[in-house]
Amino acid sequence: MSPRTADRSSPEAVDSGGTFGLGSRRVRRVGYGAMQLAGNGFSGPPRDRDEALRVLCAAVAGRVDHIDTAQFYGSGTVNGLIREALHPYPAGLAIVSKVAVGHDTRAADLHRGIEDNLRALGLDRLAAVNLRVPDPFALPDRGFDAQLASLVKAREQGLAEGVGLSNISRQHLLRALEQTEVVCVQNLFHLLDQRSLDVLEECAQRGIAFVPYCPLGWPLAVRQRILDNPVLAELGTRLAATPTQVALAWLLDLAPNVLLIPGTRTRAHLAENLRAGDVVLDDDARAELQRSFPARRTETHA
Repeated sequence: MSPRTADRSSPEAVDSGGTFGLGSRRVRRVGYGAMQLAGNGFSGPPRDRDEALRVLCAAVAGRVDHIDTAQFYGSGTVNGLIREALHPYPAGLAIVSKVAVGHDTRAADLHRGIEDNLRALGLDRLAAVNLRVPDPFALPDRGFDAQLASLVKAREQGLAEGVGLSNISRQHLLRALEQTEVVCVQNLFHLLDQRSLDVLEECAQRGIAFVPYCPLGWPLAVRQRILDNPVLAELGTRLAATPTQVALAWLLDLAPNVLLIPGTRTRAHLAENLRAGDVVLDDDARAELQRSFPARRTETHA
């Protein structure tokens, strides 16, 4: 099955308002990823703290209702910015975070990581928490099962509404679904790296939100290869869109369960990203993008 053949009319999957289910919630399909608010290497304070706060406020003013973050972004700085800019949070805002694991990460460490997110954000409960595995190419094992069980327990304790997965293979997803409901999957996916197409297809079939991280490519050299491609400029001219908007619109067009979380440090880029939801690809544009960016394994996972 191609993702584009997913049932767009299913009421539990998508509606005419351009939203999709994130667990029990419905969110707009273009959200915001907060990772870039951190400094160089995503480990330090923001380059421009005041602009970071303004970007967050502008995102919510622009009807963003899905923000992705993590406590390790900026060593807690990013979660602090989110709280400062947006708390008390508007009704309906879904904040999703993640906990990264190693092969020997213990349940207590994961539980503490979730609590650290909640404390920094000033929340009682996350909309979802993603379990980010270290190696999507390693087969899931009992260590994965134990770590997943820790997140399930956190959900049962009311610390998160849903359990998600990140940086996984289709095998991870199928194994997890034997044990619990999964509300979202967050994997690297963009025009030059489509290795998670099988995961996207599985999620589309099951009505699970698929959230591509680094949707414009990463590192910067990869992003430039995408955005400097003349096909994007040509399509942008025809569709009254920028190359960035065409690249993001391509993701939205793949399947109705795709939720975008493009990140940015500036309000100008934020406005550009949000308008990607208004770009409509026609059959000629889809065919041209498929020819120029065929599904093949060319890049590495971040």
